[in-house]
Amino acid sequence: MACVVQVSLAAVLLLPMAPAMHSDCIFKKEQAMCLEKIQRANELMGFNDSSPGCPGMWDNITCWKPAHVGEMVLVSCPELFRIINPDRDMGMVSRNCTEDGWSEPFPHYFDACGFDEYESETGDQDYYVSVKALYTVGYSTSLVTLTTAMVILCRFRKLHCTRNFIHMNLFVSFMLRAISVFIKDWILYAEQDSNHCFISTVECKAIMVFFHYCVVSNYFWLFIEGLYLFTLLVETFFPERRYFYWYTIIGWGTPTVCVTVWATLRLYFDDTGCWDMNDSTALWWVIKGPVVGSIMVNFVLFIGIIVILVQKLQSPDMGGNESSIYLRLARSTLLLIPLFGIHYTVFAFSPENVSKRERLVFELGLGSFQGFVVAVLYCFLNGEVQAEIKRKWRSWKVNRYFAVDFKHRHPSLASSGVNGGTQLSILSKSSSQIRMSGLPADNLAT
Repeated sequence: MACVVQVSLAAVLLLPMAPAMHSDCIFKKEQAMCLEKIQRANELMGFNDSSPGCPGMWDNITCWKPAHVGEMVLVSCPELFRIINPDRDMGMVSRNCTEDGWSEPFPHYFDACGFDEYESETGDQDYYVSVKALYTVGYSTSLVTLTTAMVILCRFRKLHCTRNFIHMNLFVSFMLRAISVFIKDWILYAEQDSNHCFISTVECKAIMVFFHYCVVSNYFWLFIEGLYLFTLLVETFFPERRYFYWYTIIGWGTPTVCVTVWATLRLYFDDTGCWDMNDSTALWWVIKGPVVGSIMVNFVLFIGIIVILVQKLQSPDMGGNESSIYLRLARSTLLLIPLFGIHYTVFAFSPENVSKRERLVFELGLGSFQGFVVAVLYCFLNGEVQAEIKRKWRSWKVNRYFAVDFKHRHPSLASSGVNGGTQLSILSKSSSQIRMSGLPADNLAT
C-alpha cells in the first residue's frame, strides 16, 4: 500500500519533474525481467522442479539466478537504491546455495545498500498516507469554498468587473486542479496494487493530459493575477476590458498549446505506460519550462509591487507613523503571497533529490489549501462583497416584512394566490399612478 500511495503523491507533483519511474513500478519491471532470466537460466542449465540445488527466485528486492549446492551467488544492489542514495557507495550482496535452500543475504541489504525493509515499509506508509489525507482534506475544503465564492460573484451583478472576472477565472482553475487530482487518484490509483504501472489506455492518458492542463492553467492564472495588479499600479490609463481579452487567451490558451505539444510529442516519441511517468527530461520541459517561467516572472512582479507599495505608503499624502506604514506593508505582502503563488518559488529551482519529503508537505499538503485561502481573502473577506451581501440581506428582510404585513392587512388578496412580490408590485404601481394623477390620497380613501 505504501508504494501505491507514494506513486499517487509523486504523480500529483508538477514541480519538480516526477521521476522517470516510480519505485513500485521499478520493482515490478525488475521482477518481470527476473522471471524471464530465471526461465532462460533453467533452460540452459537443465533445471526443473525436481533438480537438486536452489531454484531462481525474486525476493521482492533483487533477482537470484538458479545455483547448484555449494555455489555462492553475488549480486549488486538494485539500481533503485543508487537513485535514492546517489552519494552512498553501494556494495554486493551474496547468498549461498545449501542443501536446505538459499541462505540469508550477506551482508544485509541495509548494510550493503542502505535499505531497511521493515523500517522503509512502515515509515513510508505512514508518511505517505498522512500526506495523502492532508492534501485530500485541503483540496476538498478548497473546492467547497471556491464553489461558494463563485456562486456569490456570479449571483451579484454589482460585483461583475474585470478584477472579479480575473478572480473568478483563478477560482475555476483551482477548482479544476482539485477535481483533476481526485479523478486521477480515483482512476489510476484506486486499486491497492501496482497494476497502474502497466496501464496504457487512451482513457488514462486523457486523464493525465487533463490533469496537466488543469495544473498548468492554475499556474498561469496566478501569473495573470500578478500581471493585472502590476499593470493596474503602473499604468495611469488602463483599458481593462481590452486587456481582459488577452488575459483570457494567456490564462487558458497558453496551457492548451503547451499540453497539446507535450501530448503530441509523448504520443510519437515516448508512448509508454499511462504518461504519468517521465522517461524523457526534454519532453517534460515542454510543460515544466512555461510553469517555471511563470513562477519566476510572478516573483519579479511581486517584488516590483512591494517596491511600489513602499513608495506609496511613504508618501506624505498617506499619513501615519512609521509603525503603521510597516504594518500596512506587511499586511499587503501577506495578502499577495497566496494570490501570486510565491510559496512555489521555495522549491521551484532546487535540485530534485533535495528535501523530497519537505517538498511533498509544502507543495502538496499546504498547497492544496491555497484555493481555500484565496477564496477567503478575495471573496469572503472582501469589503465590496460583504457590503453587497448585507445590502441584499436587508432588501430581502424589508420585502419579507412588507409581504407579511400586507398579508395580514389584506387577507382577501393574500388568499387569492397573489404572492408578496406581486402584491408589492401592485402597491408600488398604484402609488405611482396616484402621484401622477395629482389626486389627493385622502379623496381616494373616501
